[in-house]
Amino acid sequence: MSHSVHSQARGRRTAVGCTLLVIALGAGATACSGGDDDPLAAAPYDAADHISFNAPAGAGKKADPDKPLEVVAEGSDGRITDVTAVDAAGRYVAGELSADGARWHSTSPLAADASYTVRVSTENADGAPGRKVLTFGTGKPTTKKRLDITFGPGDGTYGVGQPLTAELSRPVKDPAQRMTVERALKVESTPAVEGAWHWVDDKELHYRPKDYWPAHATVRARSTLEGIKLGDRLWGGRAKELKLTTGDRVIAVTDASSHTMTVYRDGEEIKQIPVTTGKPGFETRNGVKVVLGKEPFVRMRSTTVGIAEGSSESYDLPVHWATRVTWSGEYVHAAPWSVGSQGSANVSHGCTGMSTANAEWFFDTVREGDVVEVVNSYGDTMETFGNGFGDWNLDWRKWRAGSALTAGHQPENTARLSPSL
Repeated sequence: MSHSVHSQARGRRTAVGCTLLVIALGAGATACSGGDDDPLAAAPYDAADHISFNAPAGAGKKADPDKPLEVVAEGSDGRITDVTAVDAAGRYVAGELSADGARWHSTSPLAADASYTVRVSTENADGAPGRKVLTFGTGKPTTKKRLDITFGPGDGTYGVGQPLTAELSRPVKDPAQRMTVERALKVESTPAVEGAWHWVDDKELHYRPKDYWPAHATVRARSTLEGIKLGDRLWGGRAKELKLTTGDRVIAVTDASSHTMTVYRDGEEIKQIPVTTGKPGFETRNGVKVVLGKEPFVRMRSTTVGIAEGSSESYDLPVHWATRVTWSGEYVHAAPWSVGSQGSANVSHGCTGMSTANAEWFFDTVREGDVVEVVNSYGDTMETFGNGFGDWNLDWRKWRAGSALTAGHQPENTARLSPSL
């Protein structure tokens, strides 16, 4: 775009110069014939006095890469006709020249810690060409926004259903920036399994394998984003590496129609427990949930789940051995008041209730990240995000569609975990 503007403007300026020479010399043919008097035939003059830069001069001085490069024509007797800026790696800086040739500014960002050569072409009032070459270096940004990353859930041992999380300190909406972020989030697993990141929203990503993690696996998550420029004044920040291990493969399946919970360890049934789940109007959510935490004692009030105090459904109960599976208040817990219905009827307000002894056994058996699945309930399916970890309720194709790298069906973006990553 800028070159077409330059050639047209220069053509107009050169024509004016020839006309003036015709009048002054009375020999237009000679003046425009390319002889020694032709201003275009002369060596380019040094344009140093006709232009100014915003890049600092002098040894040891560095330009701020967060600020655009600007070249300005000084005075009214000259104009800029062309500017090229290139770094030592051969990468050109895009820019725009104003229609009157008075100002050029870069439109693509400069790189940090880079060396640049800028070549400026000018033209004076008589149409004579000028040249100026400037070299400068860029330093680290003096003002910048940093995109820090916090991995979750934290170092430790978890169940095989535990997703990884990456919390961003700033929202990232641009698809290209999301790709850059996601490429920098490295996950390694021993043994290796297939997995992928999924963008929950502009500030949060979750990572899970195609299937549950292997038992007794070692999983590491780290970021290589530090120092990478994502956008105007936005640079990748630091992230503390995450290391976790998985325990036994513990999966509890609650069948709401048969009122039983069957607990499996490493594929073998270890206990079947009579339970009660949500009654009509308060049905327990179907689908896969992940243990979020364990609380030996919880006081459960109906008002916290929207049931008005004093209604026929209101309650205020001390609850023991409560294993949380949603943030909204769904637990697996002791319910001694409903022992007569456990194994035969669904009478709870959405939790899975069992005897105190069975609830204590379950509490001692499971850990954070273990899987609790509910089947054959009339309730809705567990939310994928926002109420705990319902990540496993998305099939693998839909999960991968939430990756910035696979959204465009790019074959190189299949996420695999391996010790070499």
